[in-house]
Amino acid sequence: MQFLFIGFILLAVVMAILKLLLGDHAVVTATVQGMFRGADLAVQVSLGLIGVLTLWSGFFRLAEQSRLADRLAEKVRPVLGRLMPEMRQHSDALAPVTMNLSANMLGLDNAATPLGLKAMEALQRHNQQPDTASNSQIMFLVMNTSSVTLLPVTVLMYRAQQGAENPADIYLPLLMATTASTFVGVWLTAKVQRIRLADPLLMAVAGIWLLLLGVLAALALALPAASAAAFSSALGNTILLLVVALFLLAALRSGLNTYEVFIAGAREGFDMAVKLIPYLVAMLVAIAMLREAGALDALLNGIRWLVLLIGADSRFVDALPVAFLKPLSGSGARAMMIEVMQTHGVDSLAGRMAAVMQGSTETTFYVLAVYFGSSGIIRIRHALWCGLAADAAGLVTAVLASYLFFG
Repeated sequence: MQFLFIGFILLAVVMAILKLLLGDHAVVTATVQGMFRGADLAVQVSLGLIGVLTLWSGFFRLAEQSRLADRLAEKVRPVLGRLMPEMRQHSDALAPVTMNLSANMLGLDNAATPLGLKAMEALQRHNQQPDTASNSQIMFLVMNTSSVTLLPVTVLMYRAQQGAENPADIYLPLLMATTASTFVGVWLTAKVQRIRLADPLLMAVAGIWLLLLGVLAALALALPAASAAAFSSALGNTILLLVVALFLLAALRSGLNTYEVFIAGAREGFDMAVKLIPYLVAMLVAIAMLREAGALDALLNGIRWLVLLIGADSRFVDALPVAFLKPLSGSGARAMMIEVMQTHGVDSLAGRMAAVMQGSTETTFYVLAVYFGSSGIIRIRHALWCGLAADAAGLVTAVLASYLFFG
């Protein structure tokens, strides 16, 4: 992480100085202001996480103490055990991993982050080198950053807010993109770690997953335009409420003092949110400086020039700012998606493509900083490159699928 931190900041400084020498006297001030805004944003994000981390840490403690998490982990242990061979004998680590991946698949954004932090903490307990990411931690992180989502409620909500005629018309290309991201990320990580994927169980799970995606996509596309986004949102919120009820009922059935157990878990969430602040400051400051110095704009203009030079369709370049920011900053990519929709139209090719990109992957550098930072890991090994490969697969598929459906 230190090389990323130093590299981003030095690149921003070099870009700012070059633009200053070319006559842009405001760039240095903007870059410095971006540095301070990044630090403020990091604290705001951390403080904003206190509530949700406290809430879901409390609920997850109920799932732990009632052994609900262990029972769920047993159901998927054969699959996760093949992807994380080191954890086959450690059901206590697989339980929070299971809960986090389930939250991601169901689009429960608020639940996924605290559950992910709990999962990384559990994996860290079995890490023989505490300052170095283990194979299981890397596989878990890649599955997180590739972010397979059955219910992309958030992206559909933004499209509806921007006045899309049919907010759910991006559903199938989005699922194609996020599935490609996960498959490539898991495949590359398994290849590096020498994990055998040609396993009957893994192949069966992949086939069932693809079939399920096809059924859900067909259902979403068959719904009336005005009802599709509302259906997805209602379904996601209903699942969230049912998960909370399941945690509480499992605790009652186990005879736990539900309130006391919840409070004990909630205290851990508060401590975890405070511990994240320095890691977020480092990453968000570097990203803000890079953005304000104009490095991303320079890259975008260069790509557009190359695309036009070879005579290819350059319309996808209008959506690329989302692709560039997505691995770096979730809030930045979200803001850029809205800007693309407003500039080019929510139902334009660029507007739809930006939405598909937004839902195709998670924020790799944020996940790296938060998940590894919370566990004190400083040597990330191949986690970054496998995560970025998953991002690239999802983003490229987003472009191709958008052209296929809307081009």
